[in-house]
Amino acid sequence: MTLNYRHLHYFWMVAKEGGFARAAERMDMAIQTISAQVRELEKDLGHQLLKPAGRGVALTEAGQVAFAKAEEIFQIGQSLPELVRAVAGKPVLHFRIGLCDGISKLAVHALLKPVLDTENLHLTCHEGEPEQLLAELALHHLDFVFAGQPPPANPNLRVQSRMLISSEVDWYGASKWVKKSHVNHFPQCLAELPVLLPTGHSRLRVDLNYWFEQLGIVPHVVGEFEDSALMSVFAARGSGVFPVSRLGVNDTGTLSGLRLLGRCDAVHEAIHGVWNVRGIDHPLVVDLLERLAV
Repeated sequence: MTLNYRHLHYFWMVAKEGGFARAAERMDMAIQTISAQVRELEKDLGHQLLKPAGRGVALTEAGQVAFAKAEEIFQIGQSLPELVRAVAGKPVLHFRIGLCDGISKLAVHALLKPVLDTENLHLTCHEGEPEQLLAELALHHLDFVFAGQPPPANPNLRVQSRMLISSEVDWYGASKWVKKSHVNHFPQCLAELPVLLPTGHSRLRVDLNYWFEQLGIVPHVVGEFEDSALMSVFAARGSGVFPVSRLGVNDTGTLSGLRLLGRCDAVHEAIHGVWNVRGIDHPLVVDLLERLAV
């Protein structure tokens, strides 16, 4: 059954006005016309919606349900023109970004902060493998990609890139793991403490492995994560200690409940911005590149 919204509107007006006569006067229509339309609605729904009450009408139990829904429907309808005018007067600015697996999401959020207050911004974030995101960028399905390293040379991709930041890496963990004795023996304590690391396909993991090798440390790895933000959640729940870009740490409140275990100035996480050669016309791409010039 397709609901006749004109019939529903007549019923709504009768219920609001408390009777057919007042509704007819309000709508400047004949009582018989409105009454017939309401009867058609009751016939379609299979239930009586109104019953006599003194000189007016009252809602039946079924009518109360119908009136509540009609109230929602027609209140939305009354606000629709204003909403349309507001949207039409302020065009939405879409910004579609890609986040390569393995890079610090906390650092990316910090990099995006300057543009997040853009009026009428509609931000869409996609996460995936670099090859997939670069292909989407080449097809103009994305406006900008954050990656852990520059894209491979490929004339068919027609993209440009720039290193946006290179941030030192610090180690954090829940209080149960960050004891004074561990802090004093950092980084050697990573051979004993449970360690969470990015998965092997990330550039940061490659650099951390080299750092461990140079120091002769065999870390006690208990978990590996593609998503750095998820890794921080597990760390905050006490699963282990983990490395994080210092830029991400500076984003106030992102590491609530975690304590600094030690600083690792020898390891840096680089984040590169990649855009389509034709995408430089996007105002937020231009804004980001200007603000993040190194």
